[in-house]
Amino acid sequence: MAGHTAPIDSKKLWGGGISPFNASYGKIMMWFFLVSDAFTFSGLLISYGYMRHRFEDVWPVAEDVFTHFPFLHGDHPLLYVALMTFILIMSSVTMVLAVEAGQRMNKKGVTLWMALTIVGGLIFVGSQAWEWYHFIHGTELGALQLADGTIAQWASAAKDALVLPGGAEITGAEAAAMIQSGTEVYGANLTVNEYGVPLFGDFFFFITGFHGTHVFSGVVLNFIIFVNVLKGTYEKRGHYEMVEKVGLYWHFVDLVWVFVFTFFYLI
Repeated sequence: MAGHTAPIDSKKLWGGGISPFNASYGKIMMWFFLVSDAFTFSGLLISYGYMRHRFEDVWPVAEDVFTHFPFLHGDHPLLYVALMTFILIMSSVTMVLAVEAGQRMNKKGVTLWMALTIVGGLIFVGSQAWEWYHFIHGTELGALQLADGTIAQWASAAKDALVLPGGAEITGAEAAAMIQSGTEVYGANLTVNEYGVPLFGDFFFFITGFHGTHVFSGVVLNFIIFVNVLKGTYEKRGHYEMVEKVGLYWHFVDLVWVFVFTFFYLI
């Protein structure tokens, strides 16, 4: 029939040579999600940085707060947090190896490296729960919340002298009056923080909890993909693109933790 145009194959709609980025729909959508999620984390960390700058004189020092290490006595400032960070970064390495094995259609390699990635993620989530427990529980000594809401630290185990924010030590009758009108507090929650400004605890719980939720979600996704690998789903499809897509998410989670670690523990 005159004027009839043959239908165009949807696979050949792009006529300009190699498709830009050569990315599948699934990968593009994953990138859209990660970019939007990056904005969320950025807003949280910027807010944290602003409030820390505003209350710089009384903001808790991470080295004085996170000193616990499983099965070891004494103070080990940030040592366990550093170990957690190392484990999470290594899980990103194992994910890279899983993706590389998938590109070679090596089912055994994908199985091994995905399993190690899952184990690393579970260790990190468990470690974060352990850290939360100690932060909530606090120290045996505790602290004193003064009548105006300020948190003062005990100068000694005798609890007869106080150290105010800024380092000034109060003893004698003045300290006794403060102690009598104050309230002892232990650990941290959303309203009280033994270590100082309650906002520190609020940001800590929300941001690390938000990130921990991402890690746990990543572990669940990785486990689902891992089961599909064992079942041979991707062998039948002829590619392991799902491993690549979940790998993008996992690398993002690891990268975000680097910023969270820097903001909360190092700066």
